[in-house]
Amino acid sequence: MNALVTLASEGEAENPLIPPIPELVIGLIAFAIVFFFLSKKLLPNINKVLDERRAAIVGGMEKAEAAQAEAQQVLEDYRAQLADARHEAARLRQEAQEQGAALIAEMRAEGQRQREEIIAAGHAQIEADRKQAAATLRQDVGKLATDLAGKLVGEALQDADRQSRTIDRFLDELEEKAEAAR
Repeated sequence: MNALVTLASEGEAENPLIPPIPELVIGLIAFAIVFFFLSKKLLPNINKVLDERRAAIVGGMEKAEAAQAEAQQVLEDYRAQLADARHEAARLRQEAQEQGAALIAEMRAEGQRQREEIIAAGHAQIEADRKQAAATLRQDVGKLATDLAGKLVGEALQDADRQSRTIDRFLDELEEKAEAAR
């Protein structure tokens, strides 16, 4: 305990927490000089740089917001153009389908018309061939009948007009009998 009392008495004489007065005055003067230098020279430069940074940040944010608004507008315009293009494509597709259907109908009508023409030409050809075959058959039958009649009678029948009239009358009578039988 004696040691504690001795330390306490020495501590009253010289307190390590309180500096001597001359050091305190020199420290205050040095602090004032540094404070003055910092407040007049360094602090305005620091504030200027901070203000410039703040302005750059605010300007950058405004530019970013403007760019974002512009990008949003461009996106909306793009979407509108895309929707218009889709509507136009749908309209063109519908128009092409309608034209295709009209073309198909026109081709079918043309095909039907050509088919009718071919059928009519075929019927006309068949009728012409039938008439020609009938005329040829009539001549052949007439000639055969005349030859047969000449052989039966024993004389040749040379009068062509008379042969033709007789053959025509005979064949007409046959046709009338055939039609009556039907």
